[in-house]
Amino acid sequence: MPRYGMVVDLKRCVGCNACTVACKAEHGTPPGIFFTKVFEQVTGKFPIVHKKYVPNLCYHCTDAPCNKVCPTGASHSREDGIVLVDDNQCIGCRACYVACPYKNRYFLPKGHLKKGYFGGKLTPFEEKKYSKYQEGTVIKCTFCADRVDAGQKPACVVTCIAAARIFGDLDDPQSEISRLIRQRGGSQPLSDMNTEPAVYYLEG
Repeated sequence: MPRYGMVVDLKRCVGCNACTVACKAEHGTPPGIFFTKVFEQVTGKFPIVHKKYVPNLCYHCTDAPCNKVCPTGASHSREDGIVLVDDNQCIGCRACYVACPYKNRYFLPKGHLKKGYFGGKLTPFEEKKYSKYQEGTVIKCTFCADRVDAGQKPACVVTCIAAARIFGDLDDPQSEISRLIRQRGGSQPLSDMNTEPAVYYLEG
């Protein structure tokens, strides 16, 4: 069984937000909810400054705090490491929302699934996509688990114009992501939290 993870090459990311749009199209999340987004960071001192872009998503932690605090088991990890939320078990207590040190979970309040991007009646696309969500539950990035199960890569990985996102098996030492982590010193976000994220950033 593979243990899925992702490498994000910050030297390649150009901040185009194609990943954000692709994720929106794939999952059809309501307004204000983004499973992946891109932050801008500016370093240096005027007049010598540098800008870099940092894609952000659920990090599918091996030791996920969200799973530990969930009272119903709705938040759980699959054998392959992908962290999911079973909305049929989620009671909307938002303990996982609070426990996530990366703030990558979203609560769907009552009435939110009636809001479309264009006002008034939902578009057919929105009606179709919203039908898989339940108000009063927490939702998050799924690493596109359905695509992965079909042998495909996550939508954000496929659409990245700069090939800055690489998806694969962390437990396979010969996989591309394992090689990149070794060769370029991949770092985990907030490593001091000891959550063992399955997403690594490459800076060097």
